[in-house]
Amino acid sequence: MLAAQTAALGPHSTGQHTVTSLAVANPGSLIQSVDWVAIAPPLIAAVAAVAVLVTDLFLPERHKKWLGRLTAAGLALALIALLPLTGKSPRATFCVQNVAGGSDNGGCSYVADHFALVFQLLALGGALIAALLSMHTVDETPSTSGSAAGLPRGEYWFLLLSSATGAALLPASRDLATMVVALEVASLPAFALVALRRDGRGAEAALKFFVSSVTATAVMLLGIGFVYAASGSLHLGAVAQGLEHAPAQLKPLAEAGAVLTLVGFAFKVAAVPFHFWVPDTYTGAPLPVAGYLSVVGKAAGLSGLALATTVAFRPYAHTWGLALAVLAAVTMTVGNVGALRQRFDTRYSAVRLLAWSSVGQAGYLLVPLAAAGYAPTGTDPLGATAAYALIYGVVNLGAFGVVAAVGRRPGVGVDDFRGLFARNRWTALALAFFLLCLAGLPPGLIGLFGKVVVFRAAVDAGLGWLAVVMAVNVVVALYYYLLWTARLFAPVAEGADSGEAVGGADGQRRLPVGLTAALGLTASAAVVLSVAPQLVLQVTGGSLF
Repeated sequence: MLAAQTAALGPHSTGQHTVTSLAVANPGSLIQSVDWVAIAPPLIAAVAAVAVLVTDLFLPERHKKWLGRLTAAGLALALIALLPLTGKSPRATFCVQNVAGGSDNGGCSYVADHFALVFQLLALGGALIAALLSMHTVDETPSTSGSAAGLPRGEYWFLLLSSATGAALLPASRDLATMVVALEVASLPAFALVALRRDGRGAEAALKFFVSSVTATAVMLLGIGFVYAASGSLHLGAVAQGLEHAPAQLKPLAEAGAVLTLVGFAFKVAAVPFHFWVPDTYTGAPLPVAGYLSVVGKAAGLSGLALATTVAFRPYAHTWGLALAVLAAVTMTVGNVGALRQRFDTRYSAVRLLAWSSVGQAGYLLVPLAAAGYAPTGTDPLGATAAYALIYGVVNLGAFGVVAAVGRRPGVGVDDFRGLFARNRWTALALAFFLLCLAGLPPGLIGLFGKVVVFRAAVDAGLGWLAVVMAVNVVVALYYYLLWTARLFAPVAEGADSGEAVGGADGQRRLPVGLTAALGLTASAAVVLSVAPQLVLQVTGGSLF
């Protein structure tokens, strides 16, 4: 069932299993049963958001630190809700019988298949790590934050949970309308999260983020209108059928609609030329929010882009395959060049370097999607995208966590990390390991493994030129990753004020529980995956080896 809808998602997709919970009470009735188990992960996150909002109204100020713990518990429970969905046939709900001949042909709006579960794991897990990183940031005092006041607790946790709900809903969405709603639910709270910073930079960053995002969404909605006019449906499987049999006079409209529809998802992935908001937004947002956007926001856009291309626009595979290949090459090149241009002695250079690095990493994430347009039947290039996304999510959140843990004053630069190993050994080793993972160097073998998986997807699809561009960019990225790593172990210049340097007087303090838990989780996951990288393919169901 649903074979026409998800056949391109690989051997673990819905196309090879019998989908359960498609019950419709009456073909002519709008009343149908809802599979509550299937929708439990995003639903629990949404319920937790409402619970936090209501609790904030009645909880005394001195007890509002519990809101962060309630948020973390809600996200952990949402992650646990993924377990009943694993190892079984995919489950679908919100289905209609009169779409392209029935539900067997793509008439379901929500499908909890293996693809959806992997990206829901990334979205909810990334949100949980961001919540742990945020506990200290939300409660910090003006003297340590440099702002007029700490972040508003109730609003912050509600917005984080709301955004995580949209990010978890999007990979399970199987019609364009639901995908747009999920994308906006993930994006709108993120604007407010960025604006919560009180030192003047937050409002500017949020405005840039908001204006560019709204423009991309407007373009995407125009494209969806064109696609609907050409195909007669919004369900992804039915869209593919409609585009394949569209009249010749409607094909230019359909092709234009497909291109415009992909703009919104490309913006969330931070692909060039839709990347310009990233550096300023990351530096203007609270550090945990920047880390959240770099992983969870990117995962949401990536899942939507994968579904739209490989399912709805499969008839145009060679067209969008070439377009994504060019986009991947340009994105990784622009991201790495932007990172190379950063001056390490300037304020905010640490976050800006990670921001440009995330743009470059987005290029690597797009490579398997481009390969999906050329891959022969039976291969699974999307497994490479899911595997690399999980690896990137763990190590990038870890890097942001270290910066948040040891950068006690706003505007920390890369040069402020000089000599960190002498002042805070374990934190320096953690950051060095995360940077080496991002660079793909030992002992960060999981980063190297991820790049090999992506590289092989390009080669198997016959995109040798893209593999060469990727290899060149990997070498270029080594420069700034290794420079930052070297500063961690460099001696501090004589006369330097260690109290002003990162990891100086503040760095000797015991880390808050939330930061310790976040760094412990990300570091442990990175180490375990470096020792046994095959675990990633077991999680993603990869069939690459």
